[in-house]
Amino acid sequence: MRFYKFLFLWLGITLCGSQILISQISRDELAGQVNAIQTAVPFLTITPDSRAGGMGDVGVATTPDINSQHWNAAKYPFINGNGGIALSYSPWLRNLVNDINLAYLVGYLRINKLQTVSMSLRYFSLGNIVFTDDWGNTTRSFNPNEFAVDAAYARAFSEKVSAALAFRFVYSNLTGGTGADGTDTKPGISYAADLSTYYHTDVNLGDKNGRVAFGANISNIGTKMSYTPNQEPDFVPINLRLGGSLGIDLDKFNTINISADINKLLVPTPPIYDSLGNISAGKDPNVSVPVGMLQSFYDAPGGIKEEFHEIIYSIGAEYWYNNLLAIRGGYFHEHETKGNRKYFSMGLGLHLNVFAVDFSYLIPVYQNNPLAGTLRFTLLFDFDSFKKQNN
Repeated sequence: MRFYKFLFLWLGITLCGSQILISQISRDELAGQVNAIQTAVPFLTITPDSRAGGMGDVGVATTPDINSQHWNAAKYPFINGNGGIALSYSPWLRNLVNDINLAYLVGYLRINKLQTVSMSLRYFSLGNIVFTDDWGNTTRSFNPNEFAVDAAYARAFSEKVSAALAFRFVYSNLTGGTGADGTDTKPGISYAADLSTYYHTDVNLGDKNGRVAFGANISNIGTKMSYTPNQEPDFVPINLRLGGSLGIDLDKFNTINISADINKLLVPTPPIYDSLGNISAGKDPNVSVPVGMLQSFYDAPGGIKEEFHEIIYSIGAEYWYNNLLAIRGGYFHEHETKGNRKYFSMGLGLHLNVFAVDFSYLIPVYQNNPLAGTLRFTLLFDFDSFKKQNN
């Protein structure tokens, strides 16, 4: 009897261990499969300005500038100025088509020493699309477009800490009302908000003066979006961005800033379905926005390994000479199973009395990348400099 008890116990332990091993192998295999997260209006995640674009798409903790609205509106109370506007333009995916572009207009105004307000308009044109019927006959042509308008309020709570709240209206018209297979279509609409905070302090680095900053921004916390009455609505790209920055004054004229960001989409990961359409790995993605945000930290079919694959890393550096000339460089890394965007970037900036000009250029790691050669141009106007120029 002792022998049989031992045999049953040994078989039970072996079977359980085998199940754990099989499960682990399955999770590892799932984590290695392409399973990119898809959302509506992904244009909200495209870097709009040239400064961040030249530094590998970092910006949540960099020194405040006019384009802080997209990255972290909480930086505005610590900006050197009382107001300004910036206009950015980027031809998009020019290796594939020649009529897609992104335009970005942003401005801020200081209320007092502690408070600022800001607004921005992001417009994404997808070029001309020709619609045809079932026999290939042209029915109409249309220029799909998307835009987002937002306003933010930021307040400093001390000389080192600030926070901001932004509200956003998102409009996406991809079909112009053209139906498909008897199904009517409509523009997608979403209402969203950003919550952000910023901390910075001066530090001594030996005989050098420096600055350390940290930032956090949860952006696009918003309603789901649908393009047809019967379609299950999709999440907008709710995103968590965390980052830090270190600035060092090499001497009176030369300064270098090094920054790094991590990003994670706070939306459900697509599960794995079996042949019957049931979920075999992962979680149900058709959940409410709050549940989806929490679920995004543990719902990947490949387990914790795949969750780490969903984190995007970017690092950038910026050299300034006498606050007039900037040279920038950076690297952006996204895992190959989550989109495989890997690229270097470089940029230049020239700041004159009244306005500034920034430029950036993208260099992908892999050849035949549709993002290759992406250019961004930014013009910035500072109200204070303009007033001094006219006095």
